[in-house]
Amino acid sequence: MLTDEMKEAIEKNLVFVATASSDGTPNVVPIGFARPIDDKRILIVDVFMKKTLSNLEENPKMSIIVQNAKEHPYQFKGVAEIFKSGEFFKEAVEWAQNVMSEVEPKSAILMTVKEIYSVKPGPDAGKRIK
Repeated sequence: MLTDEMKEAIEKNLVFVATASSDGTPNVVPIGFARPIDDKRILIVDVFMKKTLSNLEENPKMSIIVQNAKEHPYQFKGVAEIFKSGEFFKEAVEWAQNVMSEVEPKSAILMTVKEIYSVKPGPDAGKRIK
């Protein structure tokens, strides 16, 4: 589902993560620690999440868009799982602390991508890609 171009865009750019609470209140935050781990899943490190984590606990649906949407015009929609221990949490902690030794990740968010849309301006804006 995720192409090599999409994976590279996620890993090399800031991403914006959108969530909503169970009552529909939206929240969008920039995230620096996001990377694909295979063709369907994206690992996100929770260092400072408050509303985002609370929203995901109430409603696991989420969406991601890459900062540079002009070059990488994709929106990824999927479902999150939260890990506070285990393999994914350990991977998230090691990765984040290798980049910034002073950070203390609280959890790992594993997003399984279900849909991909174009956000490229023009007639294909909003068109489902996969």
